[in-house]
Amino acid sequence: MDPYYSNRGQDWQQILASLDPWPTIPFDSDRATDSKGPHVAIDFSFDRWEKVLQTFRRWWAGRLDRPILAATSGGRDPGRAEPSLSSNALGYTTGLTAFYDLSVPAAEIVDRWDYDLSCKKFLGDAVPSVCPNFGPGVAAAFLSARLETDDNTVWFHPPEDMEIADIHFEYDGDNRWLNRVKDICRAAVERWEGLVQIAMTDLGGILDMLSVFRPGEKLLLDLYDHPGHVERLTWEAYELWHRFYREIDEIIHPTNPGYMAWAAVFCPQPYYMLQCDFAYMIGPDMFDRFARPELLATCKRLPNCFYHLDGQGQLSHLGSLLTIKELRGIQWVPGPSQPQGDEWIDVYRKIVEAGKLAQLLTLDAVDAVAEQTGRPGNALFWDWEGRIEPEGKFQRALKRYGVA
Repeated sequence: MDPYYSNRGQDWQQILASLDPWPTIPFDSDRATDSKGPHVAIDFSFDRWEKVLQTFRRWWAGRLDRPILAATSGGRDPGRAEPSLSSNALGYTTGLTAFYDLSVPAAEIVDRWDYDLSCKKFLGDAVPSVCPNFGPGVAAAFLSARLETDDNTVWFHPPEDMEIADIHFEYDGDNRWLNRVKDICRAAVERWEGLVQIAMTDLGGILDMLSVFRPGEKLLLDLYDHPGHVERLTWEAYELWHRFYREIDEIIHPTNPGYMAWAAVFCPQPYYMLQCDFAYMIGPDMFDRFARPELLATCKRLPNCFYHLDGQGQLSHLGSLLTIKELRGIQWVPGPSQPQGDEWIDVYRKIVEAGKLAQLLTLDAVDAVAEQTGRPGNALFWDWEGRIEPEGKFQRALKRYGVA
């Protein structure tokens, strides 16, 4: 494990032996005049954070006998005036931070987020959180790719058309997108002082980053024609990816209750949702040669990683992923227009029987894992504003699993 990350919490064997005390809780009574902290408009408190932290410690340590169930709902009176800046959501669902022009001050974006969070109720195991999301794979923009937005999403383009042998990745401390993310994180830290979890931006997967610079079929052909250069760029990007992670974390960690990424999973220790959407287009042999080594290295360096298994085309890689001992969990996304519930029980069973945690997309999937594997404590479900399940169904699930 990277010493940087090992200094941010106990080893999991220590946790299994004794869940308390936990040295990384950042809260102290001097922060606020009451238990909610300096921003009482948000319907959450530091006291509630303490309870949530205990729950998630037990879940990550395999000591929770129920699933994590988290959801938010809107409609709450925020108790404050609405800012003039329009809402681009909180970085998890519709809307991306990148939609705001660079001329918009970071503090105004955070103030808009504060208002949006003040309109929400946090149900079950949910916590207030935001993600400075500039699109999936923004690390490519940190490496000089052009970032463009349209009405719905973010696109990354190579700065110029180059042969793979001529591409080299280097750190640029003056990169405007990296500094934009950092500025927003600093403003959020100053505003909330730990009451709101600030998630890591969506850095992206390493091969996905490479595919920005070698778009279309180019990277696929490079696997055959220039495998050495693919591997060279993979490890160049790998080192810079971790540098970006650390630099952003150094800003948000001192007050953050824990760690989150673009996917709604909370961890008291360093964590990230890894991905390789490019893997959808390659077979198991190519995956094991070009994707798995970097994923393994990151899981050894950065503890508590999940993998975003996106689409049925990636199921052929599940067996290989499950052999990575350090990989803690899988987020299975069947894909658009596909069933999302217990139809995938064989996939869920394979994940949990390998000793991994599972982020599931529906309550039916949670019930299937609980009933057919007998391991409800391996499952996590997180819904934003009832986009997946009606609030009434979620409330019944809370009662069924004994979530206070």
